[in-house]
Parts: sequence; structure tokens; C-alpha cells
Amino acid sequence: MKDLSAIILAAGEGKRMNSKTSKVLHKICGKPLIEWVYDSIQEAGIQDCIMVVGHKADQVKSYMGQKVKFALQEKQLGTGHAVMQAQPMLTGMQGHVIILCGDTPLIKGETIKSALDYHIENDHSATILTTEVDNPTGYGRIIRDVQGNVLKIVEQKDTNQDEQEIKEINSGIYCFKTAHLLNALAKLNNDNSQGEYYLTDTIEIILQNNSKVGAVKIGDPEELQGINNRFQLSEAERVMQQRILHKHMENGVTIISPLNTYIGADVDIGMDTIVYPGCILEGSTKIGENCVVGPNSRIVNSVIENDAEIQNSVVIDSSVGENTHVGPFAYIRPESTIGKNVKIGDFVEVKKSVIGDYTKVSHLTYIGDADVGQNVNMGCGSVIVNYDGQKKHRTTIGDNAFIGCNANLVSPVTVKNNAYVAAGSTITEDVPESSLAIARERQVVKEGWMEKKGRQHK
Repeated sequence: MKDLSAIILAAGEGKRMNSKTSKVLHKICGKPLIEWVYDSIQEAGIQDCIMVVGHKADQVKSYMGQKVKFALQEKQLGTGHAVMQAQPMLTGMQGHVIILCGDTPLIKGETIKSALDYHIENDHSATILTTEVDNPTGYGRIIRDVQGNVLKIVEQKDTNQDEQEIKEINSGIYCFKTAHLLNALAKLNNDNSQGEYYLTDTIEIILQNNSKVGAVKIGDPEELQGINNRFQLSEAERVMQQRILHKHMENGVTIISPLNTYIGADVDIGMDTIVYPGCILEGSTKIGENCVVGPNSRIVNSVIENDAEIQNSVVIDSSVGENTHVGPFAYIRPESTIGKNVKIGDFVEVKKSVIGDYTKVSHLTYIGDADVGQNVNMGCGSVIVNYDGQKKHRTTIGDNAFIGCNANLVSPVTVKNNAYVAAGSTITEDVPESSLAIARERQVVKEGWMEKKGRQHK
């Protein structure tokens, strides 16, 4: 949209959060409250965004970076005072501005756009976003005339008996003609018991100038829900999680138990993938088509390609190739690349390693800082010994190699193509191609040893 701006109010202290973190940086579904609001503004087609910061301003500035312009409210003297701090950035601008709170993450981009469209099409000087609630106690009531135009906003403490029955409430989100907002701000005063400047007073000023004020009613009250404490944060998390899960299911993903599944905002899942109960999918995770994510798996910032299966396992900052099976009880640590048609079995840990296509790491194995080739077999209990007490070292295992059970490869070492390492060996030197390495003592049997020691089985 052209000639449109947005102001996000994010200067409040948020005492009821009881936190050292700015209220608007608390997260739902993996994203801070403020980023949800900003993203909705972008979805509505508004590029110019001013953010009013105050309490813990440095935290908010650091997170948002160059995406917005900042105005500083050093003393929190009301919502009208907060908007006043953005005046220099609006002066001389034409068009329209929408004002939102940074703690209303559930507002949708389509809602913002439709409200602005209504505001512009009806040539309103100001438009209030409202909603109806069953219990309006504590909220400002919207008083309309018979044509539906707004006459005033009455705060709870000032309502008479008839006004208390009104269920349409003020959301605290407003659209203004920019010039009319600036004119009203110039006339705003703090002549009240709190000594604060209220943004709601600008509506009264605009009405006194015989300008038109409208209200657009939002059908879903949850969209306008503000966050003031941890309980409300959890409620917003629940609502947003339902939206995310619903989107994935509409796109062809089977989520067996939505009530027992957590999927972050930026997760992408292909069609015909099945997600079992207890799964946690976070960050910029991308899961392909026809995958199975078994119960109680956690995947963070990772890529899982088509037809892969993750069973009761953890994958972090890594990638898993097509038709690969991971788990159960495997741990894929950061910077790992698992190839196609690989088997990573139970109680296997992989860290900062590359595993080639068709390789099998079936169980009870640690692979750290290693490059493992294609079609390799890692026996049960085999370990890449990558740490010498001071530094990490890297091991290379060639294609078609066979590492026997309970073998230790002491890094740095290379096992070349088609080589075999005998079970129980500790390998400290390179193993040539197509050779067998045995590094263990020959078995010695001492018959009658128990009797000679005077030991008898009970």
C-alpha cells in the first residue's frame, strides 16, 4: 500500500511478566511478540514502520536491527505520549497511519489490511478496531450513533448503567489520516488524575473538529488479545499453535495428535508426512514429503529430505538425506550431514560429521568430527576418539570400509576404501586400502585358574 505507515508501541515495562527480558521479546511459537506484529504489518503491505521503545530499549533495538525506525520514549507518560515521540518521523507525510501495540501478536495481516481498506474507503479521519466480548468489564466501550458512526469511547470507570451493557470494546488499535493525527496530538494534554497523555483523547479531539470517526468490528476477539503476564503468553501460544497446526494439516500433513505436538512458526513440512504425538519441530526446520516423524522426536533448524524417518530422536542444526532412517534414541548434533539411504540406529550419536550414502551405523556408536564414506558399516560399540584432552581431531573413513564391533579409531586417522578393522581394535595409525587392521592382544586361556587362586563359584 502507498502512503501508509505503522507505529508499534513497544515502550512499556511489562512488570507483570517478572522478567529481565523486554515484554515484547518474549516468544510464542519460537518468535518474539514484536516480530509477530511486525510480520503482520509487512503482510498487510506496509513497508514504513516506526517502533516506539522505552523500557529495555537496547534489547528491542538489538533484536529488530535495521528493519524499523526507532523513536525513544524516555518516560512512560501514556499511549498518547508514546505516539508523540514518533511525530518528527510523520511530520509532512500524507496518507494514513495505523497504530498497534507490540504485545498483540495474534493480529493478522489480512485483518490490518481490511481495516485500513475500510478506513480509506469510508474517508474516515480515524477508525478504531473493535470487537465484542461476553464480559467487557475493564474495557473502554464504543458508543455509536444510529448510522454506526462513533460518538465516543467511554472508559469503564465512566460508564453509566446502559453503557456497561455494551459489549463492543476498544482494542487499542487505530487507523488515522496522518495529518489529522498530527493535528490531534498537538492539542493533546495530560489534564487527568494520572498526569498522562492518552491516545483515546485524540478520538475526542477529532470528533470535536466535526471529522468522521468510524469503527471496524473484528469477528475474532482472540486477534486483539494483549499479553501482560505469563498466563496470557501461554494462551497466545495455544492460539498461534492451533493456527500453525491447522495450516500444515490443510497442506496435506497428518498430525496424529495436535494437542500433543509443537511446531514452530518457520517450520516447513511437505505433503503426506506423518507427525506422531510428542514431537517438537523448531526453528527453520524443513521436512520433505512422505516422511515419518516418530513420537517424541525433536528437530531444530534442520533439513529432513523426502521419505526419511526419524524415530524418537533428536536432530539439531543438521541435514538428513532421502530414505534415511534415524533412531530410535539417536542424537544428531550440530553440523552433521547424513546422506541418502543411511541407517542411524538406536543409541547412536553423530556430531559435526558427514555420513555417506548407504552407510549403516546401527547401534551404540559415537561418530564425532569424522568424514565417513559410502556403504560403510560401523559395528556396534565403535567409537571415533576425536578428543585428546586439548584439541579435537578429525578421522576419515573411506567407501565400503568395515569397522568391527567395539573398535576405537583414535583421531586423526584414516581408514581407506575397502579396508577392514577387526572387532575390539584400537586404531592409531592409517589403515591402507583393502587391508585388514588388527590391534588387539592374542587371546590367552589359563585353564584351572579359579582353582589355583582358591576361588570357587558359589
